[in-house]
Amino acid sequence: MALSRHKRDTDARRKLPATLVAGAVAFFATGAAVLVGVGLQSPSSSLVADDASASPSTAPSTAPGSATVADREHAQLSRSMNRQELAREAAQAKAARARKAQAREDALARAAAEHTVPRWTTTDLNLWTEPGKDAKQLDVLAEGKKVAFAGRTVSGRDEIVLGGAIRWVTTGYLSKDKPVVTGAAAGLSDAPCPDSSVENGLTAEAVHVYRSVCHAFPMITSYGGWDAHGEHSSGKAIDIMTTDKAVGDEIADYLQAHAAELDLYDVIWWDRIWTPVRASEGWRAYGDHGSATANHMDHVHVSTNN
Repeated sequence: MALSRHKRDTDARRKLPATLVAGAVAFFATGAAVLVGVGLQSPSSSLVADDASASPSTAPSTAPGSATVADREHAQLSRSMNRQELAREAAQAKAARARKAQAREDALARAAAEHTVPRWTTTDLNLWTEPGKDAKQLDVLAEGKKVAFAGRTVSGRDEIVLGGAIRWVTTGYLSKDKPVVTGAAAGLSDAPCPDSSVENGLTAEAVHVYRSVCHAFPMITSYGGWDAHGEHSSGKAIDIMTTDKAVGDEIADYLQAHAAELDLYDVIWWDRIWTPVRASEGWRAYGDHGSATANHMDHVHVSTNN
């Protein structure tokens, strides 16, 4: 019985068709071949990739942000050159504007100069670039300065032409009349004086002293000329009468300043004497001669060499 069951079970298994077996074998064979091929191809592809990455010149990168150092330096240089060019252009434009403004200023000054009249400052005056509130002060014109008035007044300032340029000064301080410079700052003069009788008996040099002093110090109205005593008898000396020590000091300073031009021999004032030949000693004591007049305290005495 047992043998019969066993045989029956074995016989009962069904055999697979030959076509199915052959197909399965073919499928597995094809898969194996594909795997082998991939395995063989991967190393070669890796080598090619490695070679490509190792040679930037033959396979440059085009990925974003991959600029070379040379590219960056070129960009920086370009920006720097652009800034320099812009700076040059700005400087050239500024210079052109300055030239244009100067040319306009020069033209206006030439036009104004054609219609100027002489004027003299009556006090020290500030010199301005323009009449408005934005004006800049350039200098100070001294009293008695001759200027060319252009005939125009704007915002309380008079237009003048000075050194070929238009300038402005506060209005009301320009005079048509040339001021008379007096005092120690005055120069020498040969113009006749109001009292010509003082010149009687004086030498030419003494007359020159008298005329210079009378024009420099118009407040002095009394002089002593020739007489029969001392240096006056030679006609080389004059007395300049004043009891004002400050005025006398100024007259003495004036005579000392022009001693060489006037060919002075001596100056005596306020009980002191000064002579050009001993100028390095300054004023020397004159000594008491008994009175204010004898001690030259009421007049400045001056004499010449000839």
